[in-house]
Amino acid sequence: MKMNRLHHVLVWLSRIQYCRGFGIQSPTDYRFVRYVINEHWPYYAYETLGQNDDWLRRKLGLLYFRLANERQPKTIVDWVGFHDYLQAGCQKAQLVDDAEEVELAVMSIKTDYHHLFEECNAESVVVFQDIYQYPEYWHCIEHDPRVTVAFDLYYCGIVMFDPKRKKQCYQINF
Repeated sequence: MKMNRLHHVLVWLSRIQYCRGFGIQSPTDYRFVRYVINEHWPYYAYETLGQNDDWLRRKLGLLYFRLANERQPKTIVDWVGFHDYLQAGCQKAQLVDDAEEVELAVMSIKTDYHHLFEECNAESVVVFQDIYQYPEYWHCIEHDPRVTVAFDLYYCGIVMFDPKRKKQCYQINF
């Protein structure tokens, strides 16, 4: 589904109060929002990545690049085709279709995630694309008892599984 520029601006304006981590009390989550999700400084590979992609694919790809760069996983499960961005973020990572232990995964919102969540641990991060198209699926995912931290970025959602953490669901203006 292609979104026009006006729709993008309206989405951004509707989430203005969730800008740059305002209102997040957890230092870990605040740092993640400020320096991974909403990082505005250019990274070393930005010039070479996604020059021919549309604005949304590039925006998401650069987020996935920063996420892989931050997490430095050994394996990445990519079911939506952002291999170049993820590999540039962590060159030592192996891109796989399935993993016994999930460190970082990027998938469609309509994917059956239950099996994948069984392979997640406290260090796992799973990204779901297109959550704005299927809000009922996203609602089920963010309220899954295994998920402890969820970030709703409108275009994608990021979930984490640290059982020591109190459950938090954030809306972020991305």
